[in-house]
Amino acid sequence: MKKALILHSPVSPDAPDDEQDTMEQVREVSAELDAMGFDTVSLAFSLNMELVRNQLLEQRPDFVFNLVESVDGQDRFIILAPALLESMGIPFTGSGSRAVMGTTCKTAAKGLMLASGIDTPPWVEQGGEARGGPVFPGTFIVKSVWDHASVGLDQDSVVQAGSRDRLAEAIGQKVRMYGREFFAEGFIDGREFNISIIDGDAGPEVLPPAEIRFQESAGMAHRIVDYSAKWRGNSKEYIGTPRSFDFPPDDGPLLSRLAGVSLECRRLFGMAGYARVDFRVDGAGVPWVLEVNANPCLTTDSGFIAAALRGGLDYSGVIRRIVGGI
Repeated sequence: MKKALILHSPVSPDAPDDEQDTMEQVREVSAELDAMGFDTVSLAFSLNMELVRNQLLEQRPDFVFNLVESVDGQDRFIILAPALLESMGIPFTGSGSRAVMGTTCKTAAKGLMLASGIDTPPWVEQGGEARGGPVFPGTFIVKSVWDHASVGLDQDSVVQAGSRDRLAEAIGQKVRMYGREFFAEGFIDGREFNISIIDGDAGPEVLPPAEIRFQESAGMAHRIVDYSAKWRGNSKEYIGTPRSFDFPPDDGPLLSRLAGVSLECRRLFGMAGYARVDFRVDGAGVPWVLEVNANPCLTTDSGFIAAALRGGLDYSGVIRRIVGGI
């Protein structure tokens, strides 16, 4: 019997909701791998690389299902897992270290997209460097450089900045609050889309597009998917930002464009297995790439799985396809 090892982020009992979600992924993926006939074990990744390496050598898995999203509570360390597995020659699911590194640092990813002609909103680095042509005064959204899952994102993240000093003050407030790097991105007040991609025998397949619908009931001053909207299931923000796969015929050209740009992002960053690209579309119908995610969440209630179900794949089919792509 072949052995599958699920490598995941360490999660403490008092970890926030976004980190607790990791263990739900482990349970659900493990059940599917067991059903596929694998001898499945799990292992928490840590900054003690020598220990993890020795544990991997002891387990001798045929492949690793990589679910590491952060280490020691920081997404910046996500690259360590695929880098270690590559160095050991152990096959693993998802993207390699190059794609993971390139997409996790949001400002680096935006710089690569900007240089490659992919539209991404202009931004200002924590040190004050402006990229992509931001103009003051303007509306910006202050975001974490490394952390995904809407960490540090709330209604106060959207700021009106009439000067570089005002924007630096807003960034500094977030830095002091979270002890992380932040930057400010030009705020696109428009529609929000998630485009999921999964590899198959015929190559990458774009799954049905999803749009986040911002409802009046959410009571949001700014239409964003903040931390509450993403993780707090009983909050008005979560309930008021449903996902929809239903579109009028007039959206056809836009949806085709989103799919094309998503595939270009996949190629640009060298992603493999599965991925998700997040967009905002402005009032003129121009799509802007916000973030590229090389390892989107795979819980049964995640957006990626919802898109797969809409496209005719059940959860078992998703896991089988990901494993089959190694």
